[in-house]
Amino acid sequence: MLRSATEEEMISPPVEEPIMEPEPEPIQYINGWAPDQSLPCFGLPGAVAPTGYFDPLGFAQAGISLNDIKRYREAEVQHGRVAMLATVGYLAGEAVSGPFSITGPANDQLQQVPLPAFALLTLFIGYNEIRRAQIGWVEPDLGSWSKTLFTLRDNYYPGDVGFDPLGLKPTNPKDFADMQTKELQNGRLAMIGVAGMCAQELCNHKSIMATIDFYNKVYSGINPYDTM
Repeated sequence: MLRSATEEEMISPPVEEPIMEPEPEPIQYINGWAPDQSLPCFGLPGAVAPTGYFDPLGFAQAGISLNDIKRYREAEVQHGRVAMLATVGYLAGEAVSGPFSITGPANDQLQQVPLPAFALLTLFIGYNEIRRAQIGWVEPDLGSWSKTLFTLRDNYYPGDVGFDPLGLKPTNPKDFADMQTKELQNGRLAMIGVAGMCAQELCNHKSIMATIDFYNKVYSGINPYDTM
């Protein structure tokens, strides 16, 4: 018995099209680092012996988003760099008289800066902060500000603002991670050190070297208040 083509099409079972699995997104490496949620701090460098991964206050505990981790690391790196500059500034500024005859403990020197120079310093800092925000941060959406508030760009590595006049940035991922760890450790030490210097000068109103000389005399059995 012959059947029409229409009947055969109706009788034949429909052919199921194969389900195409979505291709996984390619891993985006930034300076040799790719975020890994299974690792502490998403695998960012900075942990060294003997403490290893040290986070007693839980800033990078499980559940913290990648954006928050990058934002905390950005803050740590930038504050560490400022602290390293400040540490050198405390010692050099007190050892050498500045261009405006600024003297005394470093804590008292900023108020001695003439107003025009202070205004230029403020503009310089403001320009660099705005430039850093343009490089690393997502532009604010005023229509829905909560979606872009405190959001870093996906392709931005915390602290890498492209400023490397001496060409010290390694191209090898391992070397970059090692240099990043060294910078973090020196920055962390500098933050503690400059906080101690600032507190010391607030307490005794003496420069760093004057304080060292004072206690050198004390421990040598010399009266530091004896001017004879």
